[in-house]
Order: sequence, then structure tokens, then C-alpha cells
Amino acid sequence: MTTMSITDYFDAYARDYSHYKGGSWCYEDGCLYRGLIALHEATGEERWYRHLKRLVDGQVDAQGELAGYTITEYNIDNVLPGRALVYLVGRTGDVRYRKAADLLAKQLQTHPRVDAGPHWHKLRYPHQVWLDGLYMALPFKLEYGALAGKPQLGEQALTEILTALNLTFDAPSGLYRHGYDEARLQAWADPKTGLSPAHWGRSIGWLAMAMVDMVEALPAGPGRDDLTARLSRLLTVLAGLRTTDGRWLQVIDQPALPGNYAESSATAMFAYAFLKAARLGIAGASGADWCGGGGKPCPACHGAGSIRPHRAAKNLLCGRSRRFRWQLSRWHARLLPLRNLAR
Repeated sequence: MTTMSITDYFDAYARDYSHYKGGSWCYEDGCLYRGLIALHEATGEERWYRHLKRLVDGQVDAQGELAGYTITEYNIDNVLPGRALVYLVGRTGDVRYRKAADLLAKQLQTHPRVDAGPHWHKLRYPHQVWLDGLYMALPFKLEYGALAGKPQLGEQALTEILTALNLTFDAPSGLYRHGYDEARLQAWADPKTGLSPAHWGRSIGWLAMAMVDMVEALPAGPGRDDLTARLSRLLTVLAGLRTTDGRWLQVIDQPALPGNYAESSATAMFAYAFLKAARLGIAGASGADWCGGGGKPCPACHGAGSIRPHRAAKNLLCGRSRRFRWQLSRWHARLLPLRNLAR
């Protein structure tokens, strides 16, 4: 039986990849671009850069226009692949990439916002803030601000994510709701809070990645410290919500919900966030910070509001058990070859 290394698999996948929407600029391609950037940064191998440049060049013309992109759609998802443009500008200085990045920055200048400040998710989803939109837009705004010499954009991105966290935070669980509707018009919106009813694992995964990427890129200061502390608390809660095989659920805090299941995308996102946060030295990111680690009880086991105690849920693990330590060692062993990708 022929086996393939994980990096060779990534290489073959990128080689055979076709643009997700027939070439139109979109966040799905942007997710792949983020992976190729991480591989290039972690390994220094030019094959990842060549894949990235080839794919982006298929969507950026000689005038710096983006294929299938219309600024007045005000689709926050379209901003994510702009991080690849910032990366390519830094590598090449090519004016095409800078013009394309400028176009996305222009979108954010006029993109509608809720009264509290964060951007609407899309024009077709008015008055709504979604957690995934924070990942789509704010790390780009921060990185573009550094590229363009506009630190005020980074400050704006920080203010927006902290405000969005305030709007979507659910104190009893320590988690964040996927959506906030300031107009209270959506069927899912609570008439008092405007929040969606469930804690969706994948949306919290987008959020965790946005938080850790921004913590890494932000300059030292009180705002960065605030965001770091919120990320630390989120990671601590998430550590207590893993399934027995080391994954996270689609509805992350309802293991008894009929039809609920372990969700692979959310698990990959959380793995990224935990690994990168551990590299940055953020509390709550390493196994030693989890329940029972270092002799310190974690809030998930010992009385943080209504967080479900580990001991009351058979499919959640307590760090005091041998099985937890075994599962944790398996999880780290599986992810060890990818540890440098969370950069």
C-alpha cells in the first residue's frame, strides 16, 4: 500500500485545485490561501508560494481588478482572501496586488455597520453581526493597515472585535452566539438580546482563529491584553467541551441534543487556535492549563456559572483522569507535524 506524507497530500491538493466558484473572488479560495501562506511561512518551501501566486493570479487581472467581485454587494466574506494580497505585496511589491487590496479596504470604508460599530455581515443580511464575519474582515483590516502605514485601521479592527465580543457573549456558558441582529427582525433573534439561540461550534471556530491571529499581529497595549484575556477564557471553556475522541460538537455545548455530531471543520479551527495560542504563550492553550493541570482547578469543573461540569457529562473529560491525559497525548501526537502551521 502506497502512503503519502501529509505535506505531499497538501501539495497534490493545491496542484489540482480549481477555484471554488469558477474563478470568482470568494472566501472559500481564501481559506486555501491562508493554508498555503502558513505552509510557506512554516517550511520556507517555495512550492507553497508558487501554488499561492498561481491561484491568486488567476483572479487578479493586470489592472488589479478582482474576478467576479462587486464592491457594492458588501459581502464581508469577500475580504478574507485579501490577506493573500497583502502577503504577495510584501513578497513582490507588485502594484496589481496592492490595487486589489486597496479595493477591499475601500469596501470596508463604506461597508454598512450596526449602530455599535461592527460591520453588517452582508448587505443582504442587514443589521446583523456574525462571528464568521469577524474572521473574514478584521485580520485583513489589521494587516492591511500595517501594509499601508495606517495604524488607525488596526485600532479600528481591535475596537470592532471587542465590541462584537460584547454583543455576542453569553455569560452563563462563557461562549459566544453565532449571530446578533440589532433590529430584532430575524426569526432566530431573541427579542430582548437580538442573539441567535445556539452556540454553533464552527462559528466559534472562526472567532477563535480571528482572535488568535489578531493577538499575534497587534502591538502591545491594553487593547491587545484585553483580547488576549478573552481568548484565554474562551480556550479554557472550549477545553472542557471536547468529546471523548478529542473533537468538538456542531452544537458545541449540547452533547445530548438529538442529531448533534462531532464537527470536523470546527475541530480543525480549534486545533489551529489552540496550537497558535500555545506558541504565543496564551494561558488556557496548553494541556497543562486545562482541568486539573498544574494543580489548579479549571472553571469548567468548578463552578463558573452554568458551564456543565465535566464529571456530570460522560462524554466530556476531566484532566484529573488517566484517560484524559492519554487522549491529550494522542491529540498532540496527531497534530505535532502541523504545529508550525498555526502561525
